[in-house]
Amino acid sequence: MEKRVQMERVKLGNRGLEVSRLGYGCGGLSGILNAPLSHEDGCSIIKEAFNNGITFFDTADVYGENHDNEIMVGEGMKQLPRDQIQLATKFGIVVLEGLQFDIKGTPEYVRHCCESSLKRLGVDYIDLYYQHRVDTSVPIEETMGELKKLVEEGKIKYIGLSEASVDTIRRAHAVHPVTALQMEYSLWTREIEDEIIPLCRELGIGIVAYSPLGHGFFGGKAVVEDLPNGSVIGMHPRFSGENLEKNKIIYNRLSNLATKHACTVPQLALAWLLHQGNDIIPIPGTTKVKNIKDNIGSLALKLTQEDLKEICNAVPIEDVSGSREVDTISKYSWKFADTPPK
Repeated sequence: MEKRVQMERVKLGNRGLEVSRLGYGCGGLSGILNAPLSHEDGCSIIKEAFNNGITFFDTADVYGENHDNEIMVGEGMKQLPRDQIQLATKFGIVVLEGLQFDIKGTPEYVRHCCESSLKRLGVDYIDLYYQHRVDTSVPIEETMGELKKLVEEGKIKYIGLSEASVDTIRRAHAVHPVTALQMEYSLWTREIEDEIIPLCRELGIGIVAYSPLGHGFFGGKAVVEDLPNGSVIGMHPRFSGENLEKNKIIYNRLSNLATKHACTVPQLALAWLLHQGNDIIPIPGTTKVKNIKDNIGSLALKLTQEDLKEICNAVPIEDVSGSREVDTISKYSWKFADTPPK
């Protein structure tokens, strides 16, 4: 194996889990923003990420057709030293017909999903196991109770939640400590700053920031490069029509600042996120090796408080056009499932 780049390791939560300062979101390897890669190419990308110092890999049982992403990631893990990898996956979204989904969090389903993921990934344990979306029809105490049993059995090491509300986080944490909360967090999606981040810091819960580049927007998608044909991101309100034209103005402002800092736009967007605290771990995904190296370059970018303020002023939340939600889940919005169905 090629010599691996050293990267800073940080604690994710206060339960003992250590991860690379920057993680890698694997979902796109099976086709979300781009066409899916072959397993050979996907495994090559995973290996490149590892060789560049990334040890924290994130997938889910719902990514890719017929659980393709977990299978691909499992193949990639066989090429890496398991004891140096922190592997995260998720359960809880059930695929229905078309672009419809449902949410399920019964104890029986939790166990079924975990054991199925273990087989697909080809591992004896999962480092961090998330409830992907909260099933409001099942008390969170019941879901967490089964996750706690899986910890006791050694099938998972740490428990995570994704897109959970303040109340759910507190109730879940009372059953068994939650190690990490995965939430969408980027320059143009900052709702978690008001209540979620303070709560997580109070309870010692780490934050994993998914879509840290705004579903590729701050990487130039739909601005400096066209969206691939069939990309689901074309359904996103922020990438559509008048909203997109308004958001391009935000991109251009950030691009000017990136020039000032002698870096790329994605590097500046990631650096801003990294400066929000060592307890926040971004997990950008990409299908290109050059983007992995570019993203890692964000770690070397040092920003002052004045710089951070200037970046926020370039991307004021009130100027972001379009909702972050995509209504594709039956009974639920795609982003926030932790509220009763309307």
